[in-house]
Amino acid sequence: MSYHWNWSVFLAQVPSGGTTYLGWMLSGLATTLALSLSAWLIALAVGSLMGVLRTVPGRWLSGIAALYVELFRNIPLLVQLFIWYFVLPEILPTGIGNAYKAINPMLQQFTAAMICLGLFTGARVCEQVRSGIDSLPRGQKYAGLALGFSLPQTYRHVLLPMAFRIIVPPLTSEFLNIFKNSAVASTIGLLELAAEGRQLVDYTAQPYESFIAVTLTFMMLNALVMVLMHRVEGRTRVPGYIGGGS
Repeated sequence: MSYHWNWSVFLAQVPSGGTTYLGWMLSGLATTLALSLSAWLIALAVGSLMGVLRTVPGRWLSGIAALYVELFRNIPLLVQLFIWYFVLPEILPTGIGNAYKAINPMLQQFTAAMICLGLFTGARVCEQVRSGIDSLPRGQKYAGLALGFSLPQTYRHVLLPMAFRIIVPPLTSEFLNIFKNSAVASTIGLLELAAEGRQLVDYTAQPYESFIAVTLTFMMLNALVMVLMHRVEGRTRVPGYIGGGS
């Protein structure tokens, strides 16, 4: 193979000056981290709420949560991203749509990607939370109500603390996925890690170095998430339940 390897390309100055190609990659990494973590907060909050609604007695509330899950889980992520970025500003009231389109383009891209990733992943978190609650013995709910707790208090103090301990392993998978799925944001122009890698290729014609660096960075991020969530699982596991050990 006649390919010329040049790992020092990362230390070369970019044509516009002011930084190096490594600086571009670090900037993309920072954007990926900010996007993934903010979207994860949305996913965890919305998914937890919808997961609870999926298990309440009210048919209307559980129906709304079920509709949310079916809507966001069955439409491809890329299609959802295009809807949030290209379509939604055009169908909003004129004043709101124009105000949104007048803000910084990168902020537009970041906001659309954050909401899209958060709600898409939230639908999956919802099902994890629902399954965690449904896996608990019914006696726990009845015991909470018998102690004088209201239904919201029973969920807050009895059911959810146990359910979240049980679903730490599947939540870990969703946390990992949100980092990997963040790469689709490059399709609307957001300069996250994968987009910076492609930009480096366009300027330097060194694709192997660029995408090896991107791949290793994503692997490092996933390894850190795995270590973090393994520690969380170890500190919260309950003996006798899934992953609880003896």
